[in-house]
Amino acid sequence: MKIDILRYLDDKHLTIYRVAKESGYGYTTLHKSFNKQQSNATSINLRDLDAIARAKHLAMWQVLRELENDYLSDDDDD
Repeated sequence: MKIDILRYLDDKHLTIYRVAKESGYGYTTLHKSFNKQQSNATSINLRDLDAIARAKHLAMWQVLRELENDYLSDDDDD
């Protein structure tokens, strides 16, 4: 299972720059994290959830629910 974080950001009209600015996390850190190749061992981490939640003014669980409901795909869908 993989989370399509870039599609989520696009659908929510967010950029990595905006998420970094509003969350206080570094742009380079988030850019590397959001663009990394996901495997079963590496998916979205708590820092990424926190950054998006801060940018959207939501709780982390709300962002996670959106990601799980609409942006989760099987590895075979690539």
